[in-house]
Amino acid sequence: MDGPGHHVAVLRRSQDFRDGRGPEVVEAAERQLEADLTALAGVLTGRWGAPVTVDLWPYLEADRPDRESGVPEPPAFLCTVAGGMQVWRPPSSGRPALAIGQADREFPLEPLLAVGDASSLPE
Repeated sequence: MDGPGHHVAVLRRSQDFRDGRGPEVVEAAERQLEADLTALAGVLTGRWGAPVTVDLWPYLEADRPDRESGVPEPPAFLCTVAGGMQVWRPPSSGRPALAIGQADREFPLEPLLAVGDASSLPE
């Protein structure tokens, strides 16, 4: 998903959970993807310092049709698939963010890398 001033990439996909969503299957997929993102987060932290954790739920609330405030991308998309993201603040204008998203319970888990400018990815 790309747009003006932002990019979102799916880094990997777990299996989908249509045929079985047992806790052991989901937890194993979550553990593996979280380990992958932790390794990538370590690289980003080594380069740009500790990330800020951003709660995405307020973006979902702000994007309701009865509200006039528009939510910028990529948080407008990310809040529909993830509850939070980690955002780094490098000296350049682009801000990388990591999250694990899932569009629905039966869909795959997806580690996501988003890059946006300072106005689209908050501190």
